[in-house]
Amino acid sequence: SSDFGKEGANGPPHAPVPGASCSESHTMARSALALAAAFALAAPMALAGIARIPVKRKALASSARGAADGQLSQLAAAAAGPWGSLGAATTLAEGASGTQEIKLQNMADMMYYGNIEVGTPGQTIAVIFDTGSSNLWVPRKPRHPADGDPHSYYRPKYSSTYEPLDEKFEITYGSGKVAGSFCRDDVSLGDIDIENFTFAEVSKTGGLSRWDSIEFDGILGLGFQSIAVGDYPTVLRQLGSSGQLDDLVFGFYLEGGGDGQLVVGGVDPDHYIGEFAYLNVTEPGYWAVAMDAVELGDMMRITVSKRAIVDSGTALLVGPRAEVEAMAVMLGAISLGGVYVVDCDAPVPSLAFTLGGHRFTVDREDLIVAEEDGYCLLGFSPADYNFWILGDVFMRRYYVQFDWGRLRVGIAESSRGRRRMAANFV
Repeated sequence: SSDFGKEGANGPPHAPVPGASCSESHTMARSALALAAAFALAAPMALAGIARIPVKRKALASSARGAADGQLSQLAAAAAGPWGSLGAATTLAEGASGTQEIKLQNMADMMYYGNIEVGTPGQTIAVIFDTGSSNLWVPRKPRHPADGDPHSYYRPKYSSTYEPLDEKFEITYGSGKVAGSFCRDDVSLGDIDIENFTFAEVSKTGGLSRWDSIEFDGILGLGFQSIAVGDYPTVLRQLGSSGQLDDLVFGFYLEGGGDGQLVVGGVDPDHYIGEFAYLNVTEPGYWAVAMDAVELGDMMRITVSKRAIVDSGTALLVGPRAEVEAMAVMLGAISLGGVYVVDCDAPVPSLAFTLGGHRFTVDREDLIVAEEDGYCLLGFSPADYNFWILGDVFMRRYYVQFDWGRLRVGIAESSRGRRRMAANFV
């Protein structure tokens, strides 16, 4: 349904800290803003019988530490809205057998993207693998690209297998709109080839927030057919019918500050611990599951929201405004442009989600996503809808497999937690 659209979550305006002087409030705000600015937004590797799309961390630039007040909007855009909750479209305008592992790059823990090949010979395009949308689009090279343009563009004239289609394409995300037209060409995910695949070549990207500075090029949607723009098979549907995969499953391993991967056709046992808890998809379109409750330590338990979406295209945990704002009050957090900041010395309890009878806990270390001058940015944000989005903050804590063939989501503890516990004993 249309209420699944992930619009940018706009928080209340900048406000002084209760109990602090104007000078103290200003100092705290500037430190938080510097933190905000610092938190703004590989080739495929193949093994025998497995194709992997690897995730690598991009270090934050040290120059970002000296941010001015005007950069607050960049944090809200990166963490709470635009590129922080890219995934699901807010409006849709009509117009080798085995497993593949794909290396993903990590943009400051805000977005994870990896490379695909488009055309013949293959042209490398960096895409976000987004479980909150279902279309593949890549940017077509403009006639006059801007100086310093960071993007790799699709050049149809250099592909011998390119076929244009006379059908317009348009899709709107929380970050804005892109438009272009459909076409057909060969697409490769690692060693998996999809011949004559229909996707969109986008010529209008100006509606996207901060397009000139982001480092990925396009979006590859991993949602279901029902939310796709156009009457063409999605990447998942095409792979399913091709018989190239051992299983119609893909799994994400995301690591804060480190490498990660997307495995298509299976999961990687090196990246999870124990058994998977399986949850049936309740509304095929998005990867939505039943939600029983959310708990903030022993401070509050909320049972109002009945569904959650597991979404690789959203950076934070995003919940109904009333629920998130109540949690922020309990924590003594202040809102800055739709995200929350607390004193790093303040206690931050775990946040637990009960999904389909299974309890999944995100602890303090996972909830604090950045720190600057003694102030900590919390990994949750409010929005105006009645369900939760479990974004990358959740997916770094847990390994998630998306089982397209059986319409279910499997969740297991990420192996990064095992390394983290070992490090604590050193």
